[in-house]
Amino acid sequence: MDIAGIRLRGVCKVFHFDCTGVPLSKGDYAVVQTDRGVALGVVSQRIDGFTPRNPKITYNKALRTATAEDLLAHQENARRETDAEAFCMNRIAERGLPMKLVRAEYLLDRSKVIFYFTADGRIDFRELVKDMAHELRTRIEMRQIGVRDESRVVGGVGPCGKELCCATFLTDFEPITVKMAKDQKLSLNPAKLSGVCGRLMCCLIYEHTSYARPKCDACDPAKRPAPPEPPAELDEPEELSARLTEDEEGTP
Repeated sequence: MDIAGIRLRGVCKVFHFDCTGVPLSKGDYAVVQTDRGVALGVVSQRIDGFTPRNPKITYNKALRTATAEDLLAHQENARRETDAEAFCMNRIAERGLPMKLVRAEYLLDRSKVIFYFTADGRIDFRELVKDMAHELRTRIEMRQIGVRDESRVVGGVGPCGKELCCATFLTDFEPITVKMAKDQKLSLNPAKLSGVCGRLMCCLIYEHTSYARPKCDACDPAKRPAPPEPPAELDEPEELSARLTEDEEGTP
């Protein structure tokens, strides 16, 4: 089995596909079959003769190398997504739904449009789906995501002045707790510990293991060895002598 690591649009994580019999190289555009449907991605690596440790694991198929028609369809879908987002936001405002649209995504074959949104709770968007299906003439899927996923999709610049970690290289979100900030002796100021998503910054976990690992005995005041005892005093006091000059008067 040959495996290709392919990065899909808007996702930092690399997904692995079975590319046996498909001539793919690093940097090529490939058409793949995902759980959502047919999508276009970029090949980041290829492994020939791969044998999975668990034979029950299955991989989605890489269908073919992307053609010029696939790339043109991808560009056309980007234009359609802009129009779909504008129409969807207009319908959300008119119906007064408490939700925020993040982005729309057309599958490569335009068999489905996926709308990603954020909301505080469950939303009854059945009428909204009817409006979208009547306008776009295709299948509609509404997918609710979290605020951290929203930052990944939208992107931006963090307090450090660099692009957001979640939008550049983070593949999965790990749980971040206030205890990590306490272990690092950071100020528990929400304005300084929160990212643009409003949650604790992902970078708090980068050095946490260094702060959380057990300290050596020499570094722990409770386990630090006691200082040596001072030498015992002599029984007889030492004789002190002073030499006085002619200008000084001695004690009688």
